[in-house]
Amino acid sequence: MIEADQILDKMKNQKINYDYVLRKMITVWEKEEKRPNILIHSCCAPCSTYTLEFLTQYADVTIYFANSNIHPKSEYERRLIVQKKFVQDFNEKTGAAVGFIAAEYKPNEFLAIIKENHLQDEPEGGKRCTACFQMRLDLVAEEALKRGYDYFGSALTISPKKNAQLINQIGMDIQKIYSVNYLPSDFKKNKGYERSIQMCKEYDVYRQCYCGCVFAAKQQGVDLKAVNKEAKAFLAKESELTK
Repeated sequence: MIEADQILDKMKNQKINYDYVLRKMITVWEKEEKRPNILIHSCCAPCSTYTLEFLTQYADVTIYFANSNIHPKSEYERRLIVQKKFVQDFNEKTGAAVGFIAAEYKPNEFLAIIKENHLQDEPEGGKRCTACFQMRLDLVAEEALKRGYDYFGSALTISPKKNAQLINQIGMDIQKIYSVNYLPSDFKKNKGYERSIQMCKEYDVYRQCYCGCVFAAKQQGVDLKAVNKEAKAFLAKESELTK
């Protein structure tokens, strides 16, 4: 199976277009008539929309929902349900067979990383986000290795608010630790982000108002009490529907 490094080695001394790298890898898959198994980290259903629409054309994909950074717990549970439902709806509508795995929710582990490194007051997009990316990509790499996937990657690069260059560099570094191939991406390219917004409307997908962590939410002035109230109301409604 082709590794991203085989393409990146030919692109030295230039800014890396990770969407180009991914498409070059896909060309090799098609030439060799291979359909790899990919474990993709997703932080929320909106980020997974276009990501799945694109990748499932060329590979067998499983979503890995590992997001212990999300606060409060009720909001985490809401996003988990919405993500799982989107995967089910996407499969039903397209005939795809996207898998779904949810990691255990361990918010204290995320908080410990942030507090031990004194990252509470870092601005959005700063070192706290870097630590968060590392934590989650590390988890998906470990899971991909354990389950025998060909690649691991992340849907985070679909967001124009996330540093795709940084996310990809972290992924490339982590693959060396776990000896499992990282799938580079920049899913917002080629109007991927615009398509994700359109798909959220088509599938009636909830779009949250903040990334997830309590620190960013407070910096952005998010009313977490209102978020908690709305999330709990959603969970109560879902509970009634499943009785």
